[in-house]
Amino acid sequence: MDVTQIRLIVSDFPAVYRFYRNVIGLKPQFETEKGPYVAFKPDLGSASPCTTRADLATVVPDLKPGEGDSALVALRVDDLDAYIAERGISCTEPVVLGDRLKAAYLRDPRATCWSCSSGWSPVPGEPVPPAA
Repeated sequence: MDVTQIRLIVSDFPAVYRFYRNVIGLKPQFETEKGPYVAFKPDLGSASPCTTRADLATVVPDLKPGEGDSALVALRVDDLDAYIAERGISCTEPVVLGDRLKAAYLRDPRATCWSCSSGWSPVPGEPVPPAA
């Protein structure tokens, strides 16, 4: 299993986008002030991704627009269905996002939002590396 990201959940995507790009000086993965998703890449270290609250609310049923969660912790596993079954995890029904990722969402005892996913490859068209 890998922790792939800690994603910020934002209501005002354009303001957050401009802050990280212009004030902090992080380079966006691609130019998009409208969202719904972008990762900011520093010269060294981990990316800082963010997503719109409204977009994430389409797959996380208890995520309310305009309030609550401010981050999501994302895990990558080799086989999502097996991972859920082996641990008896209570989560959302897995959904396929794009053509590379299958994800399910759950809450820890402190109500932090987590995603578990499989099938993600860092480079489209390349084999999916095993989760380490």
